[in-house]
Amino acid sequence: MPCLSTIASKLTTLAHLTQLHSRIIVSSLYNNNFCASLLITHSTRFHAPPSYARCIFDSVPIPNVVLYTNMCSFYIHCAAYYDAISLFVKMRRDGAVSMDAFVYPVVIKAAVEAGEGSVVVHAEVVKLGLGNDRFVRNAVMDGYAKMGKMDGARKVFDEMPERVVADWNAMISGYWKWGYEKEACELFGLMPERNVVSWTVMVTGFSKVKDLERARRYFDQMPERTVVSWNAMLSGYAQNGFKEMAMGLFDEMLRDGVMPDETTWVTVMSACSSRGDPSLAKVFVRTINERKIELNFFVRTGLVDMYAKCGKLEEAKRIFDELQGCRNSVTWNVMISAYMRVGDLVSARDLFSKMPMKNVVSWNSMIAGYAQNGQSPLAIELFKEMVAIVHPKPDEVTVISVLSACGHLGALEFGIRVANFVRNAQIQLTISGCNALIFMYSKCGSMVEAQRIFQEMPVRDVVSYNTLIAGLAAHGYAKETVDLLSEMEQEGIHPDRLTYIGILTACSHAGLLEEGRRVFRSMETPLIDHYACMVDLLGRVGKLEEAVNLVESMPMEPHAGVYGSLLNASRIHKKVEIGELAAEKLFELEPHNSGNYILLSNIYATARRWDDVERIRSLMRSKGVVKSTGWSWVENDGKLHKFIAGDRSNELSEAIYKLLVELRRKLRVAGYVTDKSCALTDIEDEEKEEMVGVHSEKLAICFALLVCEKGSVIRVVKNLRVCSDCHVSIKMISKLERREIIVRDNNRFHCFKDGICSCNDYWLVMG
Repeated sequence: MPCLSTIASKLTTLAHLTQLHSRIIVSSLYNNNFCASLLITHSTRFHAPPSYARCIFDSVPIPNVVLYTNMCSFYIHCAAYYDAISLFVKMRRDGAVSMDAFVYPVVIKAAVEAGEGSVVVHAEVVKLGLGNDRFVRNAVMDGYAKMGKMDGARKVFDEMPERVVADWNAMISGYWKWGYEKEACELFGLMPERNVVSWTVMVTGFSKVKDLERARRYFDQMPERTVVSWNAMLSGYAQNGFKEMAMGLFDEMLRDGVMPDETTWVTVMSACSSRGDPSLAKVFVRTINERKIELNFFVRTGLVDMYAKCGKLEEAKRIFDELQGCRNSVTWNVMISAYMRVGDLVSARDLFSKMPMKNVVSWNSMIAGYAQNGQSPLAIELFKEMVAIVHPKPDEVTVISVLSACGHLGALEFGIRVANFVRNAQIQLTISGCNALIFMYSKCGSMVEAQRIFQEMPVRDVVSYNTLIAGLAAHGYAKETVDLLSEMEQEGIHPDRLTYIGILTACSHAGLLEEGRRVFRSMETPLIDHYACMVDLLGRVGKLEEAVNLVESMPMEPHAGVYGSLLNASRIHKKVEIGELAAEKLFELEPHNSGNYILLSNIYATARRWDDVERIRSLMRSKGVVKSTGWSWVENDGKLHKFIAGDRSNELSEAIYKLLVELRRKLRVAGYVTDKSCALTDIEDEEKEEMVGVHSEKLAICFALLVCEKGSVIRVVKNLRVCSDCHVSIKMISKLERREIIVRDNNRFHCFKDGICSCNDYWLVMG
């Protein structure tokens, strides 16, 4: 048997371990407690799949306490804490195994990591008379400390008849974990003796509170260092954004002849990944190759992540393919996230479909990837699939992504379902989760609910304020956004770039020039986006000369947003020359943005300069610029129904057009006259009337009137700006049909009720 231990200690890969396992089976030793314990110990070392280790355990008919303990340790090593607890329960229930002091430190660790606490286990060890064992006692104290029960931990520490260095280290580590810097430093100063762990705990602690100077001082004062000490300092630099310092320390580590371990490699790879520098990744890999270091699958997974984040997707996929049977869920998730990051949704979905075991991170990577790549409907559909399965269940990260998707789509009905799911599943939302709810309600036109969530939050951050401000701005509530600015300053939260963009946008939508000027002047250093907002505000209220002067006096080169604001102002006030100037700049900055060409074409059409209209259209054709198709959609029964102008693809098309004809009749009786200027083309008036009459938002509203519950609010999302004819029509429809209609276009919300729009028709004049 001792010979077997020697052989096992020389193994270097999981493949070698499986070969040894085969020899043990051939030798009829497979059901032996010693052999099984040995195999599980080395399975832990090589990160073997849990199913393999459990197979070894189950091969022994009567496991002893050592085998149980080793199997529990394996589960803890791969974060399967509940499996470890279940095994311990089985061990007690069997009754054939005599419990000893060695199993309890392992069980306490599992209970703490699973969030179950160590109080119950502490009571049990005291009852069994094992409370004075120093290993058990240290585990109990460490358990209290890790759960944040520092008074309980200190009580156990103070009652110890004698203390070893490990006890001091556990107590100091607990203090650092929960932010008791003063107590940690005092206890370190009282230590009768220190070991390398004591110093390393202090380095880690100071790194955690971002005091890298003191962390390095303690590191330099260490009488001796292990690879763990180096890793602590490396992690401190990497996690606090000092990537160059981390790489410099890594070079120093290699020069000192210290052999890096898995944690070292992962930390350094993390530093390379966060910089996204392919050349740095190349140097790192060359260092590995020069030292002929054999990498296990854990480090290779880190390489996949590093290559992916450095834009070397082919290299990442090559290593991923080489791992084959050694891939775990982390490896799959890293590769899926990499594809999502570059927008390759098909490859990501293909990998996701092939995953043997999907965890919550796998689902979250896909759902977030869809949402972030503009595929919100796919994000929602995948969420529905996830909810339908038994395991894993959605968590807060899942919910945040789905709420974001609902917000972008304006899918309030499904967003409410998600909010109800959160409540029923008892998912505790953090600030980020509440912010996501505010975003969803705001983007879906339900500002009352958005404000309710905001007011109920016990703690708010700058994102909370920015999200609500952006929502209020889109609805034209300028005064409320300015009030929020004062409120956040009183709460000690500093406004950022997005805060001021939201407030200036609100002022622009409401035409509050002086208020906008005051806010703009109050900013220490306005950024380019703030100048764009100010140009938009000046342009909308007709101060075009002042807007042009502001553009010319900007301390930075104007971007497309600035000239876009100027072009839109030219459209509003029919200033052809300024529009041409802005468009010329935009054609240079955004040669393939169809919106700029269309705006200039519309300016020419309004001025009845049809030759120039045709010239712009010819320019678009020569450059391959295609006009964006206008569409509108409306939600019904959790599904989105999309319409384009003149659309007859919906199964209710016949009824929709029949209702549209009836509404036109009612509108004419009520005094409505088609605004033919919205058909910006040189055709006969009858054709213009027909073109304007079948705009996508009108079709969507007719569909909603047919299928939605009588008296319910109709919510429509449109990807382009609502034209003035549709604006007038919808106002009148809201009165005739006695329905509230909320339309979100690409600029703002329009809430139509009783023949009045929330924009107070300022939009009609100012665009």
